[in-house]
Amino acid sequence: MANPSPGNSITLRVSAPSNFTVTSELAAAVAAAGAAVTALDVTESHHGSITVDITANTTDDAHADRVRDALEALEGVSVLHVSDRTFLMHLGGKLEVVPKVALRNRDDLSRAYTPGVARVCMAIAEDPSAARNLTVKRNTIAVVTDGTAVLGLGDIGPAAALPVMEGKAALFKQFANVDAWPVCLDTKDTEEIISIVKAIAPVYGGVNLEDIAAPRCFEIERRLREELDIPVFHDDQHGTAIVTLAALTNALKVVDKKIHDVKIVVAGVGAAGNAIIQLLIAQGATNIVACGRNGAVHRNEVHKDAHRAWLAEHTNPDNFDGTLHEAMNGADVFIGVSGPNIVGEEQVAAMAKNAIVFAMANPTPEVDPVIASRHAAVVATGRSDFPNQINNVLAFPGFFRGLLDAGVADISDEMLVAAAAAIANRVDASELNASYIIPSVFDPHVAGDVASAVAAAAAASNERTQS
Repeated sequence: MANPSPGNSITLRVSAPSNFTVTSELAAAVAAAGAAVTALDVTESHHGSITVDITANTTDDAHADRVRDALEALEGVSVLHVSDRTFLMHLGGKLEVVPKVALRNRDDLSRAYTPGVARVCMAIAEDPSAARNLTVKRNTIAVVTDGTAVLGLGDIGPAAALPVMEGKAALFKQFANVDAWPVCLDTKDTEEIISIVKAIAPVYGGVNLEDIAAPRCFEIERRLREELDIPVFHDDQHGTAIVTLAALTNALKVVDKKIHDVKIVVAGVGAAGNAIIQLLIAQGATNIVACGRNGAVHRNEVHKDAHRAWLAEHTNPDNFDGTLHEAMNGADVFIGVSGPNIVGEEQVAAMAKNAIVFAMANPTPEVDPVIASRHAAVVATGRSDFPNQINNVLAFPGFFRGLLDAGVADISDEMLVAAAAAIANRVDASELNASYIIPSVFDPHVAGDVASAVAAAAAASNERTQS
């Protein structure tokens, strides 16, 4: 899994002798050190030397050091500076606030601020629902975290989680024109988190819960959905479930199997695993074995955690009580939302013919996708450097766009399934193959399709309620 990645991209400024072959020699040295050269620019040329900027993808900081050493080992070459392109992107943060209205003169100021703004304030005081039309509430999401379950990094705290939340907000804007803002809370207390989010809710049209550890995240989402009049969506649960269902829908088409016939093994029974299982059941899956650290969740033991108790009741029809590796024997589908390198080639080889493997742990999957592809018919990961990236960005921007456009607070399984179908349908039948079961995150139509599907599902639900 030690592949050079844009996430570890560096630019080295190098002084080198001026001759006709020096740029080729520099590129060859970087490549020989195992890095992937993505750009090479001669920035200055002097009588006896040139200055060259070499941009390359590496695997980690130690690899970047080896690349530097390889260049400096060349005769007459000196590395003047090394820049980490990822850190450069984050300098000063990734977000800013830009007014939507021009403030050019007293006339503008009198309407945007005092005295004119007082009339708008009073209109909202008389009719609080007017805030949706007259303030940022119409199009703004709070991205809320306590920093306890950040990516694959775990409990790193709210300040360290902020770059991720900034990125999330940027994705909302980029893909669905939804304004979002990071809300990183310096508390792990469930009641305090609920209280704070309720207190700030007047500003926002929805709440996206992010990177909050299980099982606390379940209670926080449930309570906020009950006690707020705006939609609350835990992306680690439902965003992951939507995209997983979309990918599985198309993968099953590739291998010509039906969801109600296949045996599905899910590794990981936290937030993502629970939501994936619930959505797969809603879509017709009948044989799911959920596995935690101690093996399969079954009915022969008492589960104090309500969510594991639910899993024991609604999955594992044969009441299998073995290990994850044993559960994979004869399985048609493996879905991993757990940790790195927990499955080997032997386990994938023991799966059913034309098996499907979704190894989604980041940054290191449950099984090396190259190894898995030796035996499985379809392989997907959460990484951008392999085919079939299962990425939540396919779901959450469009999903919230649909919720905001429809003006609804409740989120139903029908909306989640509709969103998954919209994503799956972006891959035309003529394009569908083992290496292309899910659209690109840069497909410009995905967010709009998801938004339309969610709004339509919300409208259908309202019609049923009224009738």
